[in-house]
Amino acid sequence: MSQLLRTKSIDRLVEQAEEPERRLRKTLGPWSLTALGVGAVIGTGVFVLTGTAAAGETVPFPSILKAPLLDLLLHGKDTLSIAGRPGAGPGIALSYLLTAVVCSFAALCYAELASMIPIAGSAYTYAYATLGEIFAWIIGWDLILEYAVSNMAVAVGFSAYLNDVLESLTGFAFPAKLANPPIVAGVYSGNWFNLPSLIVVMLLTMLLIRGVRESAEANNVMVSVKVVAILIFVVGASRAVHTENWHPFLPNGGQGLLTGAAIVFFTYIGFDSVSTAAEECRHPQRDLPLGILATLVMCALLYVSVALVLTGIVNWRSLNNAAPVANALKSLGMENIRRCVDIGALVGMLSSLVVFQYGQARVWFAMSRDGLLPPVFSSVHPRFRTPHISTWIAGLAVGIPAGIWDLGTFADLSNIGTLFAFVVVSFGVIVLRRTQPERRRGFRVPWVPFLPLVSVAFCILLMASLPLETWIRFVVWLIIGLFIYFLFGKKHSEFANG
Repeated sequence: MSQLLRTKSIDRLVEQAEEPERRLRKTLGPWSLTALGVGAVIGTGVFVLTGTAAAGETVPFPSILKAPLLDLLLHGKDTLSIAGRPGAGPGIALSYLLTAVVCSFAALCYAELASMIPIAGSAYTYAYATLGEIFAWIIGWDLILEYAVSNMAVAVGFSAYLNDVLESLTGFAFPAKLANPPIVAGVYSGNWFNLPSLIVVMLLTMLLIRGVRESAEANNVMVSVKVVAILIFVVGASRAVHTENWHPFLPNGGQGLLTGAAIVFFTYIGFDSVSTAAEECRHPQRDLPLGILATLVMCALLYVSVALVLTGIVNWRSLNNAAPVANALKSLGMENIRRCVDIGALVGMLSSLVVFQYGQARVWFAMSRDGLLPPVFSSVHPRFRTPHISTWIAGLAVGIPAGIWDLGTFADLSNIGTLFAFVVVSFGVIVLRRTQPERRRGFRVPWVPFLPLVSVAFCILLMASLPLETWIRFVVWLIIGLFIYFLFGKKHSEFANG
C-alpha cells in the first residue's frame, strides 16, 4: 500500500528528464504551443456540433445504455420517454461562452502544474507528483485511451472526407472496399480495409519521428489554414446575416442554453495537450501557461463567431443535420466559401491527428521512463531526439484499428477520459498548495481551493451527462489497466524495491 500511494519528487522528475540518453530536444516557443492547442481543439466539431447544439436533439433515447447516467439517476426508466432535448437556438453563442468559462477553471489548474512540473506526461506526471503511483497509473492508462480513441475516430472520419473531396475535385476515389471499415456497428460490412485512414496515420507518424520542431512547423501551417478557413466563413457569410434569425435569441430559455453548453463542451477538449510538450519547451515556466490560456481564448472567440454567423444566415431549426455549415452555405449558393470550409475541415482533422499522436507517444514515454511500461517505450532516437519507438507503436495502435472498425460510436470514451484527467489535475493543485507551498510557480491559480473545487464539480456533472454504456466501457478499460499494473508496472516501478 505504501508503494501504491507513494509520490514522486518533482526534483527527481526534472533530474530524470535531463538524463542524456532520454533527454528530448527543447525547440518549442509560445506560438508553437498555442498552435498545438488550437490544432487539437478546433476540429470538425466547429462545423458540426454548432448546428446540432443550436437545433437540439429530437430523438428519444432508444435504450437505457444510451441514456445519460444523470438522467437515469434522476428519472429512472422514465428517461426513455423524453423526446429529445431543447436546443439553444441562436443562444448557442452564449453556450460556447459559458463552456469556455467552465473550461477555464481546469485550464488554470493545468497552467499552474505545467509551470511547476515541466515534464512530459501531462496529467499522468502531475498525478505521480501529487496523489501517488496508483493514481498516476490510472490517469496514464486513461490518457492513452483518450488520445488513441480520439484519433481512431478522426482517422476514420478523415478517410471518408478525403474520398469525397478527391472525387469532387479530381474524379478519382479509393475503391469502396479499400476506403471503408470492414466492421460497422459490430457487423461485417463486406469491405476489406480502410486504407486511407492507415496511410494518413503512418505518414504523420513519420513526420513526428523526424522531430518535434518539424512536426510543430507543419502543425503551425495546418492551424493557419484552418483558422483562415474559419475567418473566410465568418467574414464572407456575414453579409448574408438576417438579424431576424436571432429572434428569439434563447427560444428554449435557460434549459436550452445549458443543453447546448453540454453538447459543445467537448469541442474544447484538447487544450490539455499543450502540457504534454513541457519537456520540449524552451521556457516552460513562462510559455506553458501562456500557451494553455491563449488556446482557450482564441478557440472561444472562433467558436462564438461561427455560432453567431451560422445562426444569422439560416433559421436555427434547419441546422439539425450532419453538415450544418456546408448545407447552409449550399442553400445560399455560396459555393466558394463552402469549398474553403471543406478544406478547413480536412486540414483541421490532420492537425488534430498530429497533436493527439504527439501527446499519446509522450504519455507512453513518461510512463516507461518511470518503469510502469517496458523500457523500449522510452527509447530516444539518437539523431532526432524523439521517442521513436513509442511514436511508431502509437501510430500502429491507432492506424490498424481505424482501418478495421467504425469507431465513431466510441468518441464519448475520449470525453470521459479527459474529464477524469481534469478532476485529477484540479485536485493536484490543492494538494501541492498544502504540501509544497514554498515551491516556485510560474503561474498561480487564484482563490485556491475554491476555483479547483468548482472545476471538479463541473467535470463530475458533465461526466454524469454521458451515456451509461460509456461509463461501463470506461470502467472495463480501467480494470484491464489495473491488471497490467499489478502484473508488470508495480514490479518494475522505481519504488518496487523501496
